[in-house]
Amino acid sequence: MGHGKLRKFAENETFSCLLQPSAEEVLAGGYFNLADHPVKGHWIEQMFGGHKGDIVLELGCGKGEYTLELARRNPDKNYIGVDIKGARLWRGAKTATEEGLRNVAFLRTRIEFITAFFGPGEVSEIWLTFSDPQLRASENKRLSSAMFLERYRRFLRPGGIIHLKTDSRFLYEYTLAVAQVNALPILAATTDLYGRQDIPAAAGVIPVLAEKRLGQKSSGRHSQRSRALPAEVREVQTFYESMFLEMGLPITYLEFCPDHIGPYLNPRDPEDFDSAFWRTLEGPRRSFSHQ
Repeated sequence: MGHGKLRKFAENETFSCLLQPSAEEVLAGGYFNLADHPVKGHWIEQMFGGHKGDIVLELGCGKGEYTLELARRNPDKNYIGVDIKGARLWRGAKTATEEGLRNVAFLRTRIEFITAFFGPGEVSEIWLTFSDPQLRASENKRLSSAMFLERYRRFLRPGGIIHLKTDSRFLYEYTLAVAQVNALPILAATTDLYGRQDIPAAAGVIPVLAEKRLGQKSSGRHSQRSRALPAEVREVQTFYESMFLEMGLPITYLEFCPDHIGPYLNPRDPEDFDSAFWRTLEGPRRSFSHQ
């Protein structure tokens, strides 16, 4: 391990906004019986100094630039960036400390362990920004799969929102299929966030046109709820997002509410989601985006 990483890891220990529980703590009762961390249900008091406000998570936050910018724009809310890479979180935690941002925290843990850290109704929104689409792996590794939605609803308040922003058309279409087979309210959906005027998802226009253009059929199972996109959806960008835009690559965006009674279902392949078809459209840029 290089001296640079060692220095960052040592400095991470000094940041009050960064929580770094050990895996041994979380797994004390085994993988299927995760031990609750003391911060669970107490983020406002323990990590935000009593600063009341909705809690918003960014899962797989990397260096935290998205979490930080959302926090700057919305001082009435509290933002938590989650990632397993300590060297990446160092940048976000250092910036938050230097700027004195009281409504920012970072959590270093595996996202599989997320239920050990948040209590029922404690979180209002989740951002999935440029997550690994896990093209060849089990779908249970995708952060928008039925398995992860089940985890999220344990702490996401009723009416809470999940935002998916990705350059992966594969992951976008997969997540849209998950929302549709579970009849989840879709609030907004576009396959080209910066390339055309907003059209509410309730009209079905954006998904239908996109699928027609690629020779796909629309399922027609879109919710009747819709709303205008918040300005931050376009104006706040990750490092990779800015890079992709400079290259002229499309960015997709999906916003939905995971409220659901009963177990979540994964889409059936290829009836609900043709994984082979969407995989062929992915191209080589996925490996580039995660270097």
